[in-house]
This record gives sequence, C-alpha cells and structure tokens, in this order.
Amino acid sequence: MSHATVQLDHVWKKFRRGQLHDSLRDLIPAVAKKLIGRGPKADELQQGDFWALHDVSFEVKAGEALGIIGRNGAGKSTILKVLTRILRPTRGRVQLTGRVGSLIEVSAGFHPDLTGRENVMLQGSIMGMRPAEIVRKFDEIVGFSGIAEFIDTPVKRYSSGMNARLGFSIAAHLDPEVLIIDEVLAVGDLAFQQRAFGRIAEMVRRDIPVVIVSHQLERVASLCTRAILMEHGRAIYDGGVTDTITMYVQRASQQDTETLAAASDCPVRIGSLNVTTGNNYESGTTASYEIRVETLTPVRQEIEPLQVAVRDMQSGTLVFITSASGLGVDIRQPGARTLNGTLQLNLPPGTYLLETQVTDNYNHRAIAVGPEAVLNVVPGRHFRGQVQLNAELALAPAGDGVRLDAAG
Repeated sequence: MSHATVQLDHVWKKFRRGQLHDSLRDLIPAVAKKLIGRGPKADELQQGDFWALHDVSFEVKAGEALGIIGRNGAGKSTILKVLTRILRPTRGRVQLTGRVGSLIEVSAGFHPDLTGRENVMLQGSIMGMRPAEIVRKFDEIVGFSGIAEFIDTPVKRYSSGMNARLGFSIAAHLDPEVLIIDEVLAVGDLAFQQRAFGRIAEMVRRDIPVVIVSHQLERVASLCTRAILMEHGRAIYDGGVTDTITMYVQRASQQDTETLAAASDCPVRIGSLNVTTGNNYESGTTASYEIRVETLTPVRQEIEPLQVAVRDMQSGTLVFITSASGLGVDIRQPGARTLNGTLQLNLPPGTYLLETQVTDNYNHRAIAVGPEAVLNVVPGRHFRGQVQLNAELALAPAGDGVRLDAAG
C-alpha cells in the first residue's frame, strides 16, 4: 500500500487587487515605514490585499479521492497551485509525500517550441523519472492520448483539447504516487473524458491519493470518497460527497434567490411551493404539489412566468424541466392563482430538489427564483439505470410456449 499523502495545515494565501502604490506620495511613506519596521508584516493584509485562502486545512491519504467544489472565485484553483508549489502560502504549511503527477493548466507546463515527444521526456524528467522508465511508458502514454500522428509536432500548434489529452496521459501514466488535477479535462471530447475518469478511478483503487477540482458534480460524486465545499476562500464543509454536493446546490440556489430578490421588475411573484403528498416516494410513483403565484403586470412573450425543474442533489444535474406555458396553463395576465401539479418520479433512488423560477427564454437565465422542496426517492421496482420505465414481464399461459429445435 502507498504511504503517499497530501496535507494542507492552516493555509492562508493573499493576493492584491490592482496596484498598491500609484504615486510617489503613496510609495515614499510606505517604503519609509518598512525600513523602520513600522509597516505591515508580510503575512498581514495591506491596502488592496485580500485572502484568496482563509485558514484551509485537510489531509488526503492513500486510497482517498478528494473533490474540491464551489463557485468560480471560491479558491479551488488556488489550493491546487499551492499544493503543486506554483504558489507559496502566505501562512501555514503544505506537505506532499510521494511522486506527484499534476495537471492544473491546459498546457500542463509544456514548452511550446518542443514537440509532444520532447515534452513527454521533459515532464517525466521533472517528475524524477529515469529516461529508461519514460521510454518504457512512452507508447502507452501516446496511445492513451490519441494524438500519435501529432506527437512530433511542436505543442504550440496543438489545440487546447490535444494539450489536455497529452498532459493528462503524462500525469496519469508516469507512475505518480499522488495525482492532482484541475477542471482542465472538461476541454477534452466525451470519449477521452470517459477514458480519463476511468483512469482516475483505477488509480484510486490502487491506493493513490487524488485531489480533483471539477464543476462536473456527477464526476465528483462517482469518483471521490469525500469532498470539500469552498466559498470565498474558506472550506465551509468537509464530508461525504453526497452531503457536500447537496449543501453546494442548496447554498447556490439560496444565493441566487438573494441576488435576484433585489430585482423589482419581475412580473411574477412565486409565493409558495407545497408538496401535498409528502417527501418520500417509491421510484415510479407520483408526487403532487401546489404552487401559489401572483402575476403583477402582463408578462411579455419572451418571459416564462413559471418554470418547474427537478435537480439530482447528488450530481447537481437538472434531470427534468417543464413550465406553465408548456403544460398549457396561462398565467400571463395579472392576478393571484393556485396551481396544482403532479410529477411521476420515474427516477433512480436518490434525493432530488424540486425548483421553481421565472425565466427569460431569450437570454436563457432566471430572473427570479422561487421556493424549493426536497423529494426523496426510494427503491421501487428493481432496475438499474437513469430512468424508471415501470417494466412489466409475465409468463404466457400454459400451452402458449414455443418449443425451439436445435436450429432455432
């Protein structure tokens, strides 16, 4: 078993917004204070500074895969750059033991004027591999990347997808003892993504610590053994993957609601959502719900006054969307109304979020977010897959069977 580990111990990282000094009037007093020891310390915030990471701690041991999720600007990529020593923490300690394979930029640290072949040799050397080891793995790396015909082309002529494919192949095949990877795999095509995530799953089974940042929550759910939710540079939750993703989806929805609440020009107010048949359902059964809405002003054609959606809380994926207009219900004219609806939950077991919102169909965005409700789906009729099709199978009456001869 591998003894490699990844550890962040109370790590802080500060960055600066814009320029600290834009005139001699600001610069001279600052330099003077620094010279006489009265200026701020290196690990303290100065004018224009902010904490990109705020007291972040975690450990990833052999056989664990840690997913780091959160909105853009939450600090996810900064963590990876601190881990791979691209950035030095302002405070705290970073410790990695074992040979590290990392891919946190599309170019994966390639030299643009070198060919793919030469960059494979260069990256292997940086990882501490002997030339003979790199040569032994070379055909496997190139075969996995799928860019054999371009391997002797300078990488500056590669597309972002080709860079990502070769970069991941190097990181995953040169016998790493720790794998650190960013959202970069999203630029590859679907077939390569499937191979790449299959390779990551294989590495986890081989007891290699893995740290991965991804907005593909379904991938995090399927690959990772635990997850951390980042928000404004802080790790606000560290726990089971499903619980972490559920918190992320709920908090993101709540933040959207607070942001959109400030918009006073929305023509529709969604007052309440009530699931009248409870919260627990066998797969394939029907849930009933009641929504109260008030149309304040006539609704323009490009606005959908009520959209209803179901989101998988484990992956964050929208699995179903419908609307009042699509279901033939006209609520575009002013007035208060109560709507009754049903949903046949032909879904695999899991936790789902029933969402309501007002949307701008032309710009494909929400202009107001309404209330939500949680739906728990438990096993019903046995099946595997993404959709419950309520299959039926029965024996035919006696005498209706067909006897097959040897040729049949």
